[in-house]
Amino acid sequence: MADRDTPNLTQERHYWGLGDSVVVGIDEVGKGAWAGPLTIGAVVLPKTGRVNGVRDSKMLTHKVREQLFGRIDGWARCWSVGHASARECDELGMSDAQRLATRRALDSLPLTPDRVLLDGNWNYIDWVPSATIVKGDQTCLSIAAASVMAKVVRDRIMSTAANHFPAYMFENNKGYPAPQHQMALAGYGPCLIHRKSWAFMDDLMWTSCQRYDRSQIDQGTLFAA
Repeated sequence: MADRDTPNLTQERHYWGLGDSVVVGIDEVGKGAWAGPLTIGAVVLPKTGRVNGVRDSKMLTHKVREQLFGRIDGWARCWSVGHASARECDELGMSDAQRLATRRALDSLPLTPDRVLLDGNWNYIDWVPSATIVKGDQTCLSIAAASVMAKVVRDRIMSTAANHFPAYMFENNKGYPAPQHQMALAGYGPCLIHRKSWAFMDDLMWTSCQRYDRSQIDQGTLFAA
């Protein structure tokens, strides 16, 4: 596969050339999950060296992601992750939860960002210079690396959560609406780490749980069980 068809350092080199020494690629995982945190990965890559095989995490198998995790860890200048919990996703809404998780990830870096590169076309970062890159997880190496680090960390969190909430099989579905997960929800209702403001709550006919209504938070009325 030609280099132009894989994530590369073109964007990073552009900003390095403009004098931005610390260029951070970030990406999110878990946005579409029904349970667990929203996780943001942040990676600062060096100007030299290379880790082959880095791709958008969705294109990689679990085994390959785990292998790349250690290699990226050893190559990157630094990296971090930030989370917004399921409760924070409910109380803040997904847009503000994503901002919160991103701020936590960037604040955890030992280097101060000069430029942040985001996947997509929504620039929600206004506290540090930033730029959006459509399909950035497929073309920008630091964003692709961030997606791998975020995915591996979040998958490990969900596998640990499976020990506490075994009925939902989080070790397999990572909080996404797989059939076994949906069956467990129908029978048991949501657990502590489900996002209770989401529409799936309206379909849980055999439980006493109601959907969390964020509009009532100022009155202190929480409809989540």
